[in-house]
Parts: sequence; C-alpha cells; structure tokens
Amino acid sequence: MTLPYALEMRGIRKQFGSLVANDDVDFAAKTGEVHALLGENGAGKSTLMCMLSGVYRPTAGDILIRGRKVSIRSPKDALALGVGMVFQQFRLVPTLTAAENIILGEKSSVWRGASWMRRKTEEITAVAERFGLGITVDRPVWQMSVGEQQRVEIVKVLYRGADIILLDEPTSVLTPGEADRLFETLLKLRAAGKTVILTTHKLREVMAFADRISVMRKGRMLKTLNRLETNERELAQLMVGRNATGAVRPEAGTPGKPLLEVEGLTVEAGRGRTAVRGVSFTVREGEIVGIAGVAGNGQSELAEALAGLQAWSAGTIRVCGREWKRASVRTAIESGVSLVPENRMKSGLAGSLGIVDNLLMKTYREPERSRFGLLRGRRNREWARSLVERFDIRATGLDTPVRQLSGGNQQKLLLAREVDRDPKLMIAVHPTQGLDIGATESVHRLLLGLRASGRGVLLISEDLDEVMQLSDRILVMSGGSIVGEMSRENADRERIGLYMAGLRAVPGEAAS
Repeated sequence: MTLPYALEMRGIRKQFGSLVANDDVDFAAKTGEVHALLGENGAGKSTLMCMLSGVYRPTAGDILIRGRKVSIRSPKDALALGVGMVFQQFRLVPTLTAAENIILGEKSSVWRGASWMRRKTEEITAVAERFGLGITVDRPVWQMSVGEQQRVEIVKVLYRGADIILLDEPTSVLTPGEADRLFETLLKLRAAGKTVILTTHKLREVMAFADRISVMRKGRMLKTLNRLETNERELAQLMVGRNATGAVRPEAGTPGKPLLEVEGLTVEAGRGRTAVRGVSFTVREGEIVGIAGVAGNGQSELAEALAGLQAWSAGTIRVCGREWKRASVRTAIESGVSLVPENRMKSGLAGSLGIVDNLLMKTYREPERSRFGLLRGRRNREWARSLVERFDIRATGLDTPVRQLSGGNQQKLLLAREVDRDPKLMIAVHPTQGLDIGATESVHRLLLGLRASGRGVLLISEDLDEVMQLSDRILVMSGGSIVGEMSRENADRERIGLYMAGLRAVPGEAAS
C-alpha cells in the first residue's frame, strides 16, 4: 500500500489583481524528507509557502495534508494541521524571553503561577535538546544574536506540534559552524519523521542536504528532481533559464588613494551595550573590503554610522579626506556614500510608497529631478521606468507600493537607486540575502563594476563564499571588534569561521 504524501498542492493558482504569482502549480512532499524549493525572485516559491502556512489563501486549487483535502485560512489553521513556518523576518517580541515567546498566543499562556511556567520551560528545553537546538529559554530575545533567535523560532513550531516545517533561507544569518549544526538538526527532524521544506538560493547546501529538489520559474513548477540524479549546473540552468556562470573575479589590482578612513570608532547601541569597539580600517579606490561575522556583532551599527544614520561616541570617520563632525545622512549623501542596509524595509524603502517615490528619495533635490521645489513628474517617471528595465524589477506598475514586491525585487529596487547615484563609496550590507542565483550574479557584477571604475566598496556579509569571492581584503568582526584581517589569497573558510566564533588568534598562528 502506497502511503499518501505528507503534503500535496494541486493546481494552485494565486492572483494579486492582474499579477499571477502561482499558475497551476503542483507540489508534493513526502513524510521524513528534506525538500528544497528553488527559484528566482518573483518565481512564486514564497507565495506558495505562504498559502501553505495560512498567510495567503489560494485563488484556485487544492491542498491536501496526509491525503485529506483541507482549508487553510490562517496560520492558526495551518498549525492545527501540523504545518509551521519559520520566516526570514522573525515573529518574536524582543522584550519577552524565549520561553514566553514560544508559549505566546496559547490559551494556556495566561499566567498560572511559577510552577506552571517552570513546567512549560522544562518542556520547551526538552524539545530544544532533542533536536540539537540549544537556547537559553529565560533570556530576553533582544539580548540574543540573530542565529539564536532563529533557533527560538524553530523550537516554537516544534513545541507547537508541527510535523511539516517550512524554513525560509534558514542559513543566511549563520556561521559555517552554525549552519552545519542546523543541518544536523534537519537530519534529526527527518529521522523523527518530520517533513522539512526549505527555500534557499545556496545550491551547495541543497546538494549536500536535500533529498528532493523542486524548481519554479515565473510562477510555474518546472521540475522535481532527486538530489542524487542532478547537479548544481542543471539546477542553476532550470532556475534562470540559461547557464549561470557567476560573476568573474578580475585579477588583483593596485588600490588608489583612501576613500574611507575609520580610526578608533566606537558606537553605543543602547541599553548599556557597546556595539562597535575601537574599530579602525581603510577602504581605497578600486578596492572591495569585506567584513565577515555572525549577525549581531556590530556590523549593522558600523554600517549605519558610516552612512550617517547612527551617532558615534569616540573615533573619527573621514571620507575623501574630509572628517565628519557628527552623524548626518545629508553629509553622507553629499560625500558620495551609498548604503544598501541590512533591513531594506526598515531603513531602505518606504513600503506604502510606489517605485518612483522610492527611487527619488536621495535625489529629489537635484535639478534633473525637481525645479523650483516641484518634482518633474513626466521626466522622473521615464527615468524610473528605465531603471526598472535596467535592473529587471518585476512589478505591475510604477505606482505599485513596494511592500507588494517580492523581497528580491525590493532589493533590486534599492540597488538601482543607490548605484544610479554613481557613488564614490558603496556600503553593501547582506546585498544578496534571500536572492536567487541569477539575481545574486547581477548584484556581484554591479559591485565588481564599481570596483573596476575606481569606486570603493565595503561589503558586509555573513555569506563567506560571497566575501571570499569578491573581496580584496577581508576583516572579521566579533563582539564589536575587528578580530582578524587577511588578504583574499590567504583566506580560507576554516580560518574565517574560527575568527567569527570569537577567536582572536587562530591556533598555530599569530593574532592579526
């Protein structure tokens, strides 16, 4: 007797106005497998998972859980059916502890006394230990790194009884060691009979851990393959419809004069925490300097200070020889500094505004964009349309609120605005996080193009492959400090990973 799939989606269609996000999609996942879902940004994979998790409702089609047709109208319905999703943007309350977040929303979460909470905490700890997800359950979430917060989210869906677990880009915030630990957890979940479905753009991870792989393109399901019967080249070609070779790394050049000089920079993060501790480094013309590190070690605060968004308590910042006296976004813009922030919707784009308005945010004062205090409407729309075409931003129209765009298209919109300004210095924080292989290739070529034209790039990323591929020099941050520095030629994953774990001197060598 053939057992039913843990999950089936038949003839799924999802339409937002005139935009068809999913077009007659069939998808099935087996009990006790790790199933990877691949596709370019805008391919429809996130929409498909959002319908399975109850965030969206399908326009047409059927969903079956363990052979039974079901109606999923909300995340609560999904969880009652054993489906839980860990989103890339976590759903946690920072001021609550891990345990309080995990039981939040349960009928039994009304306070019942210390003994009841102690029992709940023990149950949560047991679930975490069973699957190798070590968390400190009584620690407030705001004190946790992003990697720890992700583990809290996974424990939350497991504690609430999920047998089908959806993970959105789960390794994008982890060190290599933490990523290996996560995949050990996925194998334990599989061995326990759980079904794991993950979206990711990292083909190497898919080929290492997935049992089966489904590929989507332009809202349609193209093919489902067994991992042992495919390879990275075939998957990449299916995703983008062509051979994706990746950005070609040019030969090492001779950097020019300093563009950015940072000396002894210290940035406070509130609540008595120092985010950046006495950091010093230089970025020169025609150079990409990469900063590697686990999220939460001061990279975001460093980037915000260098973009004029965050005040610093000590140290100096000089751009093109000019010392900044205080934090000022306008000074940064006028100095030729562009920023691709870590959280595009928090500090990069205005979700309720359309594409044209978001593109104008940093250039609306320029004569080409406005005259006598009035925006040049027709000219600006033509300019915006040209950028949409140049950067392949997929949207229903120029007035579409950017919150309705896929994450990848939001990122391309942000890059279009920042690159079009022809910056002297580009600060790119996780520029390809959540992007597919084709979009990642385009972003890498943009950054290398800036380098080739004599611009400077400060690349902050937790993707070691990205940092090692693009950077001329690599710095590693841990605990708010730079704990290691190396040239691209002398860098390797193990060495960088040890620095990221907080070791100031890798065993067997002198400290940097």
